[in-house]
Amino acid sequence: MNNIKKIGLTALGTSLIATSAFAGALSVSGGASITFSGKDKGTAGNGFSMSDSITFSGSGEMDNGFVVTVSYELDDNETSTGNMDSRSVKIDTNGMGVITFAGHGGSSAMGAVDDVMPTAYGESWDIVSGTMDTGGKTGTNIYNSIGSAGSNNMFHYSSGDLVDGFKVTASYTPSGTGEVESSTDIAVEYTGVEGLTVGVAQGENNASGGTSNTDNSTMYVKYAYGPVTVGYQESDIDSSTATADDDFEAMGITYQVNDDLTIGYTESTYNAGSEATDQENSNLSASYTMGGMTLSIAMAEEKNRGGSTAAADDVKGYNINLAFAF
Repeated sequence: MNNIKKIGLTALGTSLIATSAFAGALSVSGGASITFSGKDKGTAGNGFSMSDSITFSGSGEMDNGFVVTVSYELDDNETSTGNMDSRSVKIDTNGMGVITFAGHGGSSAMGAVDDVMPTAYGESWDIVSGTMDTGGKTGTNIYNSIGSAGSNNMFHYSSGDLVDGFKVTASYTPSGTGEVESSTDIAVEYTGVEGLTVGVAQGENNASGGTSNTDNSTMYVKYAYGPVTVGYQESDIDSSTATADDDFEAMGITYQVNDDLTIGYTESTYNAGSEATDQENSNLSASYTMGGMTLSIAMAEEKNRGGSTAAADDVKGYNINLAFAF
């Protein structure tokens, strides 16, 4: 999102970070979106919804050249647990990587790549799943399971471009109040060949007492040639309980018609170890950008939701989204 204002604050460093005084800057960014969605199964209701967020970021350079950034995000998903939805302290070590402590709302190394397939708007599984209600089965999706056991009090490291297009990220979430598990993730991505992106990630969630530990893994490849981008991804969750093992497979393609218009198609298959039938999702989407405004449309279908073959669990849905960024 584009910053709308930057204000010099010479006292920002001493007020936010316990270090020597330095000149800093405060930036503000945000956005809002209006969505109309519907589906052919379940209870009919008001299809309109709205989401919005605003982020405040203060940054400044230390005497050793490190850059410290403190960010706070407010959005409509906030609950009574606090005033800030996402908050973090980030230290850019000037060539040695970026270290982040996410007090709330962090993204683990694994969670950041849970589904990276090319799409014009929305993942293959998200459009219908996001509009489903008790009219169909609500099984657990692998997309919400891969990654860290929690998003609060997370340590995260990103190397940036190490050599010849290699990048390494790692994250650790310790156990503690509000977190039933500790998690360790590491991911490696390669972009050294023009148009090609290849990545692998591995993670481990350690449950209290070791009774429900899980190992997460994913691999993906994407290739962009001119206006066309294609991708393929496989993910696995290996649990201490064999029937709780999950597999996820996805592929996608997008075509950039021009600088403003993109169309895409993505599909995925989800296999839960406890279910005999795979859940299948597909999404046909398009997005059109007009400066700071983007209009997106998606038509999606979900078959055998949660592994159920009941007719109620074959669902078609749509989503129309108008988003504004500043």
